[in-house]
Amino acid sequence: MNSDPTVLDNPVAESLLGTHAHLARRLGRAATYLPEVTTFCALPTEPDPADWADLARLLGSDGFADMFSNSAPAPADWEPVFVLEGRQMVWPGGRPPADPAPAPNVAIAELGPDDVPDMLDLVKRTEPGPFWTRTVELGTYLGIRVDGALVAMAGERLRPPGWTEISAVCTAPEARGQGHAARLVRALAARVLARGDQPFLHVAEANSGAIALYERLGFETRRPVTFQGFRTP
Repeated sequence: MNSDPTVLDNPVAESLLGTHAHLARRLGRAATYLPEVTTFCALPTEPDPADWADLARLLGSDGFADMFSNSAPAPADWEPVFVLEGRQMVWPGGRPPADPAPAPNVAIAELGPDDVPDMLDLVKRTEPGPFWTRTVELGTYLGIRVDGALVAMAGERLRPPGWTEISAVCTAPEARGQGHAARLVRALAARVLARGDQPFLHVAEANSGAIALYERLGFETRRPVTFQGFRTP
């Protein structure tokens, strides 16, 4: 396994050019996902005014440009919506560690379109990040149910060449402290590694609990990132 880490510098663009091309809208060098999938947009690492203009045409007037980790300054007439500091973390190699406290009564199941209402409800309660009606189409999503209720999930999001992002890691408040998030991340990482990709993820810098969990699992920080959102003129 020898995944080129430089594609992680612009992972949305790399995903939309490759594995997720069928979920993309493009104009010139600007790209964005279909709105029901996710709001992430992509430009070249060093965009010029024409690239920003193409993205504005893609999104329409007063459109939401979720720039993810693009650090280029937006045009002066684009309205800032949010800025969030975070970090990008990568799995350095090998297989994820075994669960030190396996729970034979906890079953991990693959989630699909029929599970979307429950997934949206869990996201609303836990706020792990953007998740829409077709986000499940980005990759494999795994979940844990207790008495039929979905109490934890995690899934695959961005897919730059040689890499798969683990995302939407969340656990219902009443089910926390039982190791569900760690089990799901391990299970996803094992699947990613089995197909020859390398796992990576993003986390808000203020989410110290999640950062500590990922470090315990073996993930290492690759670089800081700044997530930004704008409204087009």
